[in-house]
Order: sequence, then C-alpha cells, then structure tokens
Amino acid sequence: MSRASLIRSVRFSAGHHYWKPDWSAEKNRAQFGPSVHRHGHNFRVEVVVEGPVDPDTGFVVDLAQLDALLKGEVVEPLDQRDLTEAVPDFRPGAALPTTENLARWIWDRLEGRVPGTAVLERVRVFESEDLGAEYRGPGEVRK
Repeated sequence: MSRASLIRSVRFSAGHHYWKPDWSAEKNRAQFGPSVHRHGHNFRVEVVVEGPVDPDTGFVVDLAQLDALLKGEVVEPLDQRDLTEAVPDFRPGAALPTTENLARWIWDRLEGRVPGTAVLERVRVFESEDLGAEYRGPGEVRK
C-alpha cells in the first residue's frame, strides 16, 4: 500500500504581544521591541498528515473530518482573539505567544486526533508571508 502526506491550510486573525512579567519594562522593551504592544496577524496554519493511501478513495484522510478538527481545535478558539487572553498556556507568566510556541500548542491539540489511519507529521504556522515556524513533535530530531 502506498503512503503519502497531505497538507491542509487554515487561516485565522489574532493578536498577541510579548511581555515577561518577571522582567523589568526596560528589559522587555530591549528584548521584544515594538512587539511588547498588542498587535495582530493574519495567521496561516499548515497541517501535514501522513498515512496510507486508501485504495478505494485515493485519500490519506477524510478531508471533511480533518477540516472539522481544524475548525474546532484551531480556528474557532483563536480567530479574532488575543492569544495572550484566549490561550491559558500564553497568559502572563506562562509561555510567550510566539509563532514557535503557537505551532507547538496546535500540535498538542491535534496529535492523536487526526481521523482514520493518518498521523500528524508537522504543523507550520505563518504570522506573515515571510515569517513562520514549524513543529514536528517532541520526539523529532533533525540532523
């Protein structure tokens, strides 16, 4: 049976800012510059799933089911929200709502929940056309 990867993209708009409450205002401004202020992005998330190609359908995953998962776990909780307020993991004193941390957060919400026999291979999050992050799970080691 052949195997393939499928890439699905979703989009949402959200705001965030970077601020570490245990740092001084001066240190925060020096480290994060203008990103200490709330600002927004039109995020694009790419989810890559991998698995056997169904010989009857030619699909790796039921796209309607994958779309429903992405809508419920990514778009609905994040769209038109402030990530610092909407995501407990990003509240003050927790992890910063960076693109890298957002990719990991999305991975954690999707891992083990991909429909059928496909598995999550990677999550890519782009906050602009020229800046993004990729997460491949905690066990992935690249050489």
